[in-house]
Amino acid sequence: MHAAHAADTLLSQGRTATASSTENAGTPASAAVDGNTGTRWSSAASDPQWLEVDLGASATLTSVTLNWETAYAKAFKIQTSSDGANWTDVYSTTTGTGGNQTVSVNGSGRYVRMYGTVRATGYGYSLWEFQVYGTAGGSTPPAGATLISQGRTATASSTENAGTPASAAVDGNTGTRWSSAASDPQWLQVDLGATSTISSVVLNWETAYGKAFKIQTSNDGTTWTDIYSTTTGTGGNQTLNVTGSGRYVRMYGTARATQYGYSLWEFQVYGTAGDDSGGGDNGGTTGGGGTGPIQGGGDLGPNVKVFDPSTPNIQAQLDSIFSQQESNQFGDARYQVFFKPGTYNNINDQIGFYTSVSGLGKNPDDVQINGDMTVDAGWFNGNATQNFWRSVENMALKPVSGDDRWAVAQAAPFRRMHVEGGLNLAPNGYGWASGGYIADSKIDGTVGPYSQQQWYTRDSSIGGWTNGVWNMVFSGVQGAPAQGFPNPVYTTLNTTPESRDKPYMYLDSSGNYQVFVPNMRTNASGVDWPNTPGTSIPLTQFYVAKPGVSAETINAALAQGLNLVLTPGIYHIDQPINVTRANTVVLGLGYATVIPDGGVDAMKVADVDGVKLAGFLIDAGTGKSPQLLQVGAPGSSASHASNPTTIQDVFARIGGAGPGQAGTAFEINSNDVVIDHTWLWRADHGAGVGWTTNPADEGLKVNGNNVLATGLFVEHFEKYDVEWAGQNGRTIFFQNEIAYDPPNQAAIQNGSTRGFAAYKVDSNVTSHEGWGLGSYCNFTADPSIIQDHGFEAPNTPGVKFHDLLVVSLGGMGQYAHVINDTGPGTSGTSTVPSTVTSYP
Repeated sequence: MHAAHAADTLLSQGRTATASSTENAGTPASAAVDGNTGTRWSSAASDPQWLEVDLGASATLTSVTLNWETAYAKAFKIQTSSDGANWTDVYSTTTGTGGNQTVSVNGSGRYVRMYGTVRATGYGYSLWEFQVYGTAGGSTPPAGATLISQGRTATASSTENAGTPASAAVDGNTGTRWSSAASDPQWLQVDLGATSTISSVVLNWETAYGKAFKIQTSNDGTTWTDIYSTTTGTGGNQTLNVTGSGRYVRMYGTARATQYGYSLWEFQVYGTAGDDSGGGDNGGTTGGGGTGPIQGGGDLGPNVKVFDPSTPNIQAQLDSIFSQQESNQFGDARYQVFFKPGTYNNINDQIGFYTSVSGLGKNPDDVQINGDMTVDAGWFNGNATQNFWRSVENMALKPVSGDDRWAVAQAAPFRRMHVEGGLNLAPNGYGWASGGYIADSKIDGTVGPYSQQQWYTRDSSIGGWTNGVWNMVFSGVQGAPAQGFPNPVYTTLNTTPESRDKPYMYLDSSGNYQVFVPNMRTNASGVDWPNTPGTSIPLTQFYVAKPGVSAETINAALAQGLNLVLTPGIYHIDQPINVTRANTVVLGLGYATVIPDGGVDAMKVADVDGVKLAGFLIDAGTGKSPQLLQVGAPGSSASHASNPTTIQDVFARIGGAGPGQAGTAFEINSNDVVIDHTWLWRADHGAGVGWTTNPADEGLKVNGNNVLATGLFVEHFEKYDVEWAGQNGRTIFFQNEIAYDPPNQAAIQNGSTRGFAAYKVDSNVTSHEGWGLGSYCNFTADPSIIQDHGFEAPNTPGVKFHDLLVVSLGGMGQYAHVINDTGPGTSGTSTVPSTVTSYP
């Protein structure tokens, strides 16, 4: 410490630091505020670059010390901000000397940064330490108490809007606030970083206060202990003397005093902080001898291949991945292939299992492939019905022959693509093909499904569509064929009621990884690019997980406020991955696969706004998981209409890679969820397959209201494949195969009903609608089995279906009706659909 600062307080040490870039994982932003002159931050070697520290609350600033490494700034500014977005210069120089610089400043702000515009060397900018001195802001603590919550990670059950986040209640600024949705119950929670002793809690309420609420503590964020409770809250500024301990502290409101939500200017926890400097495998260190906050960003691991136009031998590297993955249906290898912006010639990327190929541009046309992205079925004798678990995204293709071949089955999305030609969805030789998904794509030429039996296309533009076999569904597709079901087999909606394109990774103008999160669209039609509305999140705000990391570490990173990237590989977990913060993004690369061990759930999402789950596979473990994915706890009631949770390209598998079991694959308890393309599969082939070997009752159980499914593929569960109990549910496109393997009729007897419907709407539901839904039977163990109906729903005017079909595959079992007692049964071995165009 420098004597010149004896009268001032060092405000920045140990605070959250971020940067425009980092040279590598060993030089993170946090290293410049850790008090350790043996660790440093360093940036990429380009201009401009910045390092920023969040002081937790607005403070009065008197000086800044910069302890430069050899790579220093010739020209830089010191800037302050109250919101991290609008900046004021408090110091500026174009003749920086490096070394140890102390500059006097006169300003205030919560955020302070060094903004470098000219480097003095050929390297980046590098600081051993960045120290901000002055007078801290914030509230006056109760006598003899220490404020331990300020600047910590806060989460909430909901937020009224983007301007009232949970973090605003712990920022030390009484001009910002958290406010919730207008429903009960609601909660605001702060993570203190370690188990701490709690002596008092101060609630500075806005006008919308809690009449009945509790203060609760928890060591794990799941099991809670009451340390204060009232049903006669008065609002205003309340100081509560309490006795308790825990890492997490929350206000749990059960009755609002007004018709609005709950709203707090500040939520302050006082006491004795615990030690969060050691233990666990929580990621990077902050120096000073202890393990500190988990660092975001870092490298993406060995199975992420990144090409630019100058990379040598691209085709050979692509061929090598395909040779390994072509028939590797149940193997462990996973790959993500990225193409940086630019033009690539003479490329034919044949895409095998567990391989995702994506462009790293902001828009598809930023990556031009003069060649093909090909899926064919040579490995399976021309049969494409098992071409699962692969994808392409965010590129422009100019196919060599004029048509790109994309002969896939389930879990093989084709997203955000520009095909400068046509698209052939059938394998070479026009063998069997069954099911697929296109979204947010532009195909200049004609799409030819040929032998594809069913397909769903959303929010796209096509030059034409040649034919259909059983069930072709379009929503928001410019150039789609006209409604015609059952002959021709087209179900066409002019728009998609709600959609949000999947988050995707790209490189910004400085060469840094960002994740772009598109905005929600309503009544969408056509692609949303170029210039997609949305938000960019730097990779430094993601915990970049690698296979072998523990669930405890992943949960610590999420609780700290980071988003999550799952790099390619297998993740065994012994506790659920808990997503508790609104607007969290969980993005998988290369079909990253989560396997729950010991019968735990794989992932739980709290009843909060705007979570985005995308691009990963959940594979059931040998212990029976009650659910593989649960969104919202049972009884969730908050509204998320303005900011729904979205689930995109998230797939579940029970068996196939080995024995596995689950009660339900996905359970949706939250309201206002959008499920955009999923395949929930109880395996009918592979290892660990059999009626009692890979048991699973239900695929999708929906208890929340206002849930929309676009592109729903659910197959082979032992009871209902889909059971819908929430009101105002909607499904656009459903593909289903009833379980192949019940040993006899008695095994699936459902009371007086023969068989469990593929898609059941519960009797309490008064509002539901579905378009383009199909179910197929193939009872290989006992072809004499009769299924009473494929679809079951209450006979009420608000429950409506359009364009339903059932099919018996080669006469292996039969349906008696399509829906309830309506629609003709299947008969014989002709594999001709029985249809109902409108119900009731």
